[in-house]
Amino acid sequence: MTGLTGLTGLTRRRLLLLGGAGLAGAGVAVLAGCSTASTSSVSEPEEFDTPLPIPPLAESRWEAGTRTFSLRAQEGSWQFQPGAHGASTWGFNGPYGGPTLRANVGERVAVEVGNDLPEATSTHWHGMHLPAEMDGGPHQMVEPGDTWRAEWVIGQAPCTLWYHPHPHGQTERHVYRGLAGMFWLDDPQDPVTQALPHTYAVDDVPVIIGDKTFDDQGELVIDDGGNEVGLLGDVVTVNGVAGARLEVTTTLVRLRILNASTARIYSLGIADRSMLMIASDGGLLRSPLELERVRLSPGERAEVLVALDPGDDVRLHSFEPELGSVAAPFAVGANDSFDVLRLVAADELAASAEVPEQLASFGLDAAAVGPRRRFELEDREINGARMDMARIDETVELGDTEMWTVVNRNLFPHNFHVHDVQFEVRSIDGEPPPPELAGRKDTVYLEPQREYELLMQFIDYTDPQMPYMYHCHLLRHEDEGMMGQFVVVQPGERADPSMISGHGGH
Repeated sequence: MTGLTGLTGLTRRRLLLLGGAGLAGAGVAVLAGCSTASTSSVSEPEEFDTPLPIPPLAESRWEAGTRTFSLRAQEGSWQFQPGAHGASTWGFNGPYGGPTLRANVGERVAVEVGNDLPEATSTHWHGMHLPAEMDGGPHQMVEPGDTWRAEWVIGQAPCTLWYHPHPHGQTERHVYRGLAGMFWLDDPQDPVTQALPHTYAVDDVPVIIGDKTFDDQGELVIDDGGNEVGLLGDVVTVNGVAGARLEVTTTLVRLRILNASTARIYSLGIADRSMLMIASDGGLLRSPLELERVRLSPGERAEVLVALDPGDDVRLHSFEPELGSVAAPFAVGANDSFDVLRLVAADELAASAEVPEQLASFGLDAAAVGPRRRFELEDREINGARMDMARIDETVELGDTEMWTVVNRNLFPHNFHVHDVQFEVRSIDGEPPPPELAGRKDTVYLEPQREYELLMQFIDYTDPQMPYMYHCHLLRHEDEGMMGQFVVVQPGERADPSMISGHGGH
């Protein structure tokens, strides 16, 4: 396996065997014969002196009361490390990554997505509440040379979302090559959000984390070598560069952090100080949360405030992530610890406003729960089935509040992402979730062998023919079938898979 260091011989097949064995017995027996020394497989730059690139804010135009953006998926070349050759990459409106789309709550928006790539792709608005036909999943593919238009009204709380491809069986490769960007939702009328740092690229900064592997010619290596969770790169980048440095000019800086990796899980913090977490996937928490580190699995976001004094020079670090009772932690990145981003404060800092004690008010009514559903993730299946593009797995009625119980039956990581909604984690093994999981979420890490209760409500949009997805967001798992489909219908209506029946199985 060229260029991918730090992986072990514990391959998919062996971990699959462990998955059904339980924590006692097979899992312990394998670990007993393996070293679990804390040695990181990530290669850190000697210097963190590369200026952090900031994705540009996407331009928009107004057409008949609609804020309209234009994106084009295209090929390019990108230099991830100083002195390295440019690698062949894909990006939106540029060689790598994509611009930050920014819109206000209540606005009607449209995005025109053109495809200049040599193969079909799609663009999914991760975390967005919108009609299924606009979701950008595997049923909304854009062929080379074509343009697809999605249009909807922003009807959710201010938050940090993102967009990325979602082609069935190819998502890992498309995202890894660079097709990903952020989508920020604002509410300029909300005094709380206006009191928080909100000046783009000054005190409010996108932090898109991804790990990569390169061959001897500096090209991206898209090869996980059989590792169960997928590709764990040995070079960690922020906004597309390794060893990034952010110059800070205010006493508080807001980092909007996205784990855009295909498999790696991060536990992020700063060694000598705590952070204030103010938001998770779907928007602001009820109140600021002081914490030392936050765990993010692929697809999850967190917004944190970091306080700095003049002249401070600190590192955002990924500590060894606590992943639960996983087998062979070295094989899934749980023994990796490394710096991610350097924060350097100016000698004089502009004062930031005081952080409000209360941020947001929200909450679904658990007493109103109607249908309850259970989803067991094991190997590459959910409830014993792999993804079938022509099959509707679940039918949800408009207006229902539902409780979904989700379980990871394996001894290696999974997580769970639901399209269309922001859910609340109501309990883990019957106990309240930790406070960092008490906000609005669309993606949650599943520690092995634990039951997660997710509360969600389905409003506004119905379509008996066009489905939304739920799936593991470790992208190799998704590509290999760990995904299902649901439709939202009017009360008493039935699902109609006729529109998608020609797509066939996995």
